[in-house]
Amino acid sequence: MCGIVGYVGKSPVVSTVLDSLRRLEYRGYDSAGIAVFNGHGIQVRKRTGKLKELAASLQHQPLEGRLAVGHTRWATHGEPTELNAHPHTDCRGELALVHNGIIENYAQLKASLLARGHRFRSQTDTEVIIHLVEEYAKRLPLPVAFRRTLQDLRGSYAVCLLAASDPKRLYGARCGSPLVVGLGRGETFLASDVPAVLARTRKVLYLNDQEAVEISAEGARVTTLEGKPVARKPSLVAWDVASAQKDGHAHFMLKEIHEQPATIEQTLTGRLGRAQITFDRRTNAFLKELSRAERLILIGCGTAYHAGLVGEYMLEEVAKIPVDVDVASEFRYRGPMLDRNTTVVAITQSGETADTLAGVKLAKEQGAKVLAICNVMGSSIARQADAVLYTHAGPEIAVASTKAYTSQLTALCLLTLSLGKLRGAIPAAAWRRYLAGLQEVPELVRRALRVEPAVKRAAQRYASARDFYYLGRRYNYPSALEGALKLKEICPLIHAEGYAAGEMKHGPISLIRRGWPVVFLATESPVYDKVASNIEEVRARKGECIVIASEGDRNIRRHADALIFVPRTEELFSPIVNAVPLQLFAYHVARANRCDIDQPPNLAKSVTVE
Repeated sequence: MCGIVGYVGKSPVVSTVLDSLRRLEYRGYDSAGIAVFNGHGIQVRKRTGKLKELAASLQHQPLEGRLAVGHTRWATHGEPTELNAHPHTDCRGELALVHNGIIENYAQLKASLLARGHRFRSQTDTEVIIHLVEEYAKRLPLPVAFRRTLQDLRGSYAVCLLAASDPKRLYGARCGSPLVVGLGRGETFLASDVPAVLARTRKVLYLNDQEAVEISAEGARVTTLEGKPVARKPSLVAWDVASAQKDGHAHFMLKEIHEQPATIEQTLTGRLGRAQITFDRRTNAFLKELSRAERLILIGCGTAYHAGLVGEYMLEEVAKIPVDVDVASEFRYRGPMLDRNTTVVAITQSGETADTLAGVKLAKEQGAKVLAICNVMGSSIARQADAVLYTHAGPEIAVASTKAYTSQLTALCLLTLSLGKLRGAIPAAAWRRYLAGLQEVPELVRRALRVEPAVKRAAQRYASARDFYYLGRRYNYPSALEGALKLKEICPLIHAEGYAAGEMKHGPISLIRRGWPVVFLATESPVYDKVASNIEEVRARKGECIVIASEGDRNIRRHADALIFVPRTEELFSPIVNAVPLQLFAYHVARANRCDIDQPPNLAKSVTVE
């Protein structure tokens, strides 16, 4: 969500911080601000809207200094106004702070601070932090006052503090929201995500919850909140800055859609052999130790939840393992009964999703095991899990997930086949067929990308519609949910809903009228004839049927108003292939409607608050 950047070094601080914040724009935001120490005091500049508004203001009235903190805010407490934008300052303007997260006890803290004479300017929960630091600093050294403040907070935070009294250091800390330290040559960064620092360094320190850090141009010092030093070696990020650039595409989303053959290959590399599937030593041992009575619970949010729904079909049908799937934001509130024969599989792109992270913590507290399917090494969920199946999809910048989703599905295929083999649930002939089919998936996705002209024509034909249904069955019921989500994520002018096709007649069909577009997943499967019947039910009510079908299907033409063919594959792998036209359709409908595709309003890439 919010983007945080702190910088200490020899480069011009304003341009450095702005450049780093631009690399975090994918996180979603509605205002931006910067605080700079100019050698005499702290100057703050804030603007609502996009980062370009702040940059224009700084061109008109430049700020210069030795160190700075910057922020892009996604509003939680208080409307997106300049007063509510970060950074926030103390009463005397000698401290400035930026924050990502939610302080749950801010009302009580604010009441206490008001009683002590502090003056508040904003409606945010964040402002209590800076006033609390100010209060403690009246009697404690600043580093101690900062850490003591954090011990009073209840909720989640990643914070970065700038103090006029300490012109060579910045202070940071995290609890439940991500914060990394970028270690360059003669310069050091604090940032809420790795892409912010990739242009300057690939050496990073990942902070754990309840840890604080002091940074200077020479490096970083990590401690607990009690001030105890923490020794930690830096990690080297495998991505480079080119991975986080558009590479000639109009939008990051389109680039990431076209990267999917390569990212799926990366998920498979080193794991899928001609006769076997293998993971790293830790994950292999974890899977082999699962009991015969093991129950799996898959949790995720949004697109990751849809991947989990596909995983449920896979694991139950192929590996013969009982599976539940939960929306992570509801999982811990339904009172789940977990034990040592339960494995919670946490599916997440960022590894920092607050609701999924809370589910992981609950699982650990109740004695369950945790397997993470995650894209980001060193992330909070990856560190807390007993084993991790990394997707290796590289940085995903567009808010709407595409390549991370298909990589998650690929990882779930690997997991399903591995567990099915370990349990003797897959006959030898089926095992060979599945391995061969999975090896073909990257090429099938390349071929699926060639349908873009046909998808674009369909998108332009239906771009003026304001209501869509998406329907599928079995493995492609979750595909229908995901297709609808993609469209409403990036084209907020449109309402779209996904359903199990058999449920259409139980209510939603009442809304079908002449011209209402319905996207059907009608690729080859055991329920193909039933999907064809569902298509006819819509056609009988004058709805328009956009049909995604398998290559060579001659019979489907008479059912479709718009037809998109994709390569044939095992039904097990079809959600990966079918994701491509669904993603492209959403993209081209949104583009025809002139939407902000990479940064749709009100959405954030990494949701790090409840």
